[in-house]
Amino acid sequence: MPPRDARHRPSLASPWWRGAAAVAAGALPAFAFPAPALWWLAYVALVPLTLLARSAPTRRRGALDGWLGGTGFMIAVHHWLLPSLSAFIVVIAALLGLMWLPWGWLTQRLLGGTPGLGSVLAALVLLPSAWLLAEIVRSWQYLGGPWGLLGASQWQVPAALRLASVGGVWLLSFLLVAVNTAVAVLVAVPPARHAAVAALLAVALAGTAVWFWVPAAPRTGAVRVAVVQPGVIENPMDRFDRSAQLTAQLAGTHPDLVVWGESSVGFDLTAHPALSARLAALSQRVGADLLVNVDAQRADGRGIYKTSVLVGPGGPTGQSYDKMRLVPFGEYIPLRSVLGWATKVGKAASVNRHRGTHQVVMDVGALHIGPLICFETAFPDMSRHLADMGAQLLVAQSSTSTFQHSWAPAQHASLAALRAAETWRPMVHATLTGISAVYDARGAEVGPRLSTSSSAAHVYTVPLSNGRSPYDRLGDWVIELSIGLLVLSGCYEGYRAVRRTAAGRR
Repeated sequence: MPPRDARHRPSLASPWWRGAAAVAAGALPAFAFPAPALWWLAYVALVPLTLLARSAPTRRRGALDGWLGGTGFMIAVHHWLLPSLSAFIVVIAALLGLMWLPWGWLTQRLLGGTPGLGSVLAALVLLPSAWLLAEIVRSWQYLGGPWGLLGASQWQVPAALRLASVGGVWLLSFLLVAVNTAVAVLVAVPPARHAAVAALLAVALAGTAVWFWVPAAPRTGAVRVAVVQPGVIENPMDRFDRSAQLTAQLAGTHPDLVVWGESSVGFDLTAHPALSARLAALSQRVGADLLVNVDAQRADGRGIYKTSVLVGPGGPTGQSYDKMRLVPFGEYIPLRSVLGWATKVGKAASVNRHRGTHQVVMDVGALHIGPLICFETAFPDMSRHLADMGAQLLVAQSSTSTFQHSWAPAQHASLAALRAAETWRPMVHATLTGISAVYDARGAEVGPRLSTSSSAAHVYTVPLSNGRSPYDRLGDWVIELSIGLLVLSGCYEGYRAVRRTAAGRR
């Protein structure tokens, strides 16, 4: 009989302890994102979960480990939503975690037991593909969008940003999972260590080749953009007044454009001509157009929209953009008749906002700007589309006022670096309450950040760029490659199953 203390010691043979270990291991990569920003952790953070799924006694258990790990990751990377969604965040995370079932199944299938060289080589490309598949599916806007993609943890690494210009954030995620898989093989599969080392060298050589042979975004002139960040002010009129006061202080600084944050104007300007006149006077005084953001009930009764509105010395210019991709539960509740109870357990949207139908490029003199609103900066396709439409500068208007003392502001600001590097277009991330930041076309930060404690206006000299990045030209080739590899592997598995069945009948 084992000693008494051994009987009570946690063991992975217990499904409950194993499940808890999977959730904890899945949460580990979240520390690679801001605010901790331990970007280097992303290269090994998946190793514990990979080893756990590999050790599963069955493929079904491996899939379950993948699901629980994905659930842990979703909770950890979105934990700042807890005050808004309460316990509902666990339900959402568990549903999204289902996307990692194939990854867990494949991990046990390819690396479980004593895998041969062929299985290890297959794992080095199929496990990154399966992880990417999970990211792709959950990136659908109605499932929450692409917040917390593993590759986004590398937003401050110049070499990674150069890779993003070739394959987008998807290439970064793929390579990170490949590195983690190779490290797991080094640890747990001694006979295949040569293959793991070769894989790590291949990733390093690919990154080096891209750094030396793929051109960086060219620089062609500059533009002066002022960001106005009023700070945490709940009353819409007080917020407008503070933004106007900060904008007036920009007189004499000669900006080409002044950007206010999301929901900076809480009134429909068509129904408040006095406010339109104040904005026009500010534009005249500063000598630049203002890009404001209206979050209000439309006077014509069409509902609430979030709209970027360009205002010049003569008032609103007629150029506007309605936010297309809304935050689930934050700005609308999917299937409100079924899920409306979410408003009773958290701070879910009490009224659904309406979405726009198309993207817009605005003309500010000779400058073409592509507006995005808040959550939309997480979507690589939206910034790419604006670049293809002729935008020279990407401008994001955001507000993270609900999540001031969390990781959310830093996570959100970091996304602009990736979108800039992917498209070769500089990006301005202007918020109501911080963090506001500006990045050049290579993803490098320009000027100081405006922190969550700032109530200020700052003028940035933003280098412009032209041309098309390789990622913009080639599109989502990494996604296509990953799906193709998974389809081929599925066909091969099916072929083997048919052969085994035929052999069994002989």
